[in-house]
Amino acid sequence: MNHLWRALQYLRPYWRMATASAVLTVLASLSGLLAPWPLKIIVDNVLGTQPLPGVLARFAALSLADKTTLLTAVVVGSLVITLLHHGIAVLQSYLTTSFEQRMILDFRSDLFSHAQRLSMSFHDQSRAGGLIYAINFQADAAAGVIMAAQPLAQSAISLVGMFWITYKINPVLALLSLSVVPFLYFSVIYYSSRIQKRLMTVKGMEGESLSIIHEAISMLRVIVAFGRERHEYSRFREQAERAVHARIRLTIRQTVFALAVNMITTIGSALVLGYGGWQALQGKLTVGDLLIVIAYIAAVYAPLEAISTTIGSLQDQVVSLRIAFGLLDTQPEIRDEPGALTIGRAKGAVRFEDIAFTYQGRVDTLRNISFEAKPGQVIAICGPTGAGKTTLISLLPRFYDAKSGRILLDGTDTRKIALKSLRDQISIVLQDPLLFSASIAENIRYGRLDATMEEVIAAAKNANAHDFITKLPQGYDTQLGERGVQISGGERQRISVARAFLKDAPILILDEPTSSIDSKTESVILDALDRLMAGRTTFMIAHRLATIRHADQILVLLFGELIERGTHDELLAKGGLYRQLFDMQTKRTRTKHTPAILGTEEPPETGDSGDNQPERAP
Repeated sequence: MNHLWRALQYLRPYWRMATASAVLTVLASLSGLLAPWPLKIIVDNVLGTQPLPGVLARFAALSLADKTTLLTAVVVGSLVITLLHHGIAVLQSYLTTSFEQRMILDFRSDLFSHAQRLSMSFHDQSRAGGLIYAINFQADAAAGVIMAAQPLAQSAISLVGMFWITYKINPVLALLSLSVVPFLYFSVIYYSSRIQKRLMTVKGMEGESLSIIHEAISMLRVIVAFGRERHEYSRFREQAERAVHARIRLTIRQTVFALAVNMITTIGSALVLGYGGWQALQGKLTVGDLLIVIAYIAAVYAPLEAISTTIGSLQDQVVSLRIAFGLLDTQPEIRDEPGALTIGRAKGAVRFEDIAFTYQGRVDTLRNISFEAKPGQVIAICGPTGAGKTTLISLLPRFYDAKSGRILLDGTDTRKIALKSLRDQISIVLQDPLLFSASIAENIRYGRLDATMEEVIAAAKNANAHDFITKLPQGYDTQLGERGVQISGGERQRISVARAFLKDAPILILDEPTSSIDSKTESVILDALDRLMAGRTTFMIAHRLATIRHADQILVLLFGELIERGTHDELLAKGGLYRQLFDMQTKRTRTKHTPAILGTEEPPETGDSGDNQPERAP
């Protein structure tokens, strides 16, 4: 019931259309009540000798002797009733479709917006396909539940009207027609109580199938590279077959329920038809009255069947609504505190105080980390793979929140700053440059959506990207395709740097931006990054220690702890982990460039120098 009330909130902006639709629903039901009467008049009054019903006798100046005129009037009246009924239905369909689709869009938009606000830890533990399934395929549930009220209301109005008219004709027949209602009621209750759990299971399996498709398309290069197309096809096929079998079993149960409802109403129709026919034989009913009763009984049971099947299908909508509201009710772990501050451009002073952080299912990812970055300083963070470097720096824009301790920006706790205001202060260049399947200009402009084309070009020039962009056939209008696959990795990274230039934030995060590109391209990007870092507080995560030797302060992490800090020369002099890492990289570099005739025993380097770091200190 709570879900229904919440779904009604999406109807509120369209209450005028909904009200008009409700009025048309009543008119459609009333016009449907008129449908059998022309047939009765033809049988009793045109073909027979019965007098016209009292209402028509007063308003229709027709002589019973003039059968042709009466017949013509009845046929025209039947045509008018049909046109009226279907005209109302068309207008009603237009109105209901209009506000139904708008409700679906509003609900889907809320789900999409909410999914973006959920914390990184939620997305780390959720499959993207499941979110897509909830947003795209379950969002129509809010409108579906409300739209189910329309046929229910129309059926209820028709049922009441038809029962009243039938009761006026023959009370016993009217009561007999309702004898099936208790059986229908208990059938619906029995069905509803046992179908929801199965519906949840089936929808969960269908969402899993979508997750497999999404993951396979995202990982297509890996799948093709390893020749695992058949494996992924088999994985999808097995899951999809389980979902299909579950859906078939569910459909069988739904069909059996529909069969039970139809059988109950058929038995009721047989009882009414038998008793009504007997009444006609006894002369207690005219043939026209019997036709009216038969038509109404058929029409009475149609609403009863509609009510039963609508309530049955409503269970599917209720389950979808539970899934959708389940996503909507997931509370973002990272959100603005009451009274969160909106700040202007920050100076860039950052302080980490006793920071500790733990991922779910892991222990002590970060422990007791404290350091300070003054405005304009370059802070480099290094250490073996898994030391917690990226995690540490992800706490600054509040992708995650620290378990304990605090981070200060210009002396203010970042948790007291509005998320949008905080993230406006930070530009990020990642190791894997994430680009949209849009044009180059649109990707650069993502740094500042209101930037002019001249500003976009200036940012590209600063990022050493303008030259290669202008050589492309469409230049800045070149469409990059999914994740920017139309250009090389180094070119993608330069567009990412241009995007950061355009944002012009006072704090810059560089998460190993050159670790996956060749040395020639690295020098071009480093030249651009030097310009980008000028005047900004910069946090640089690096495996290649040669790229951070000029940092103002270098932090060395190991197993989530800050074990060393200082300048490049100071850390080399200490002879600790930093010195060991530096010596290992230097040795590999020398070995890589040593002529083979010297007979070195060091094996040749097979990967990036940043990919072979020791997992722990010797």
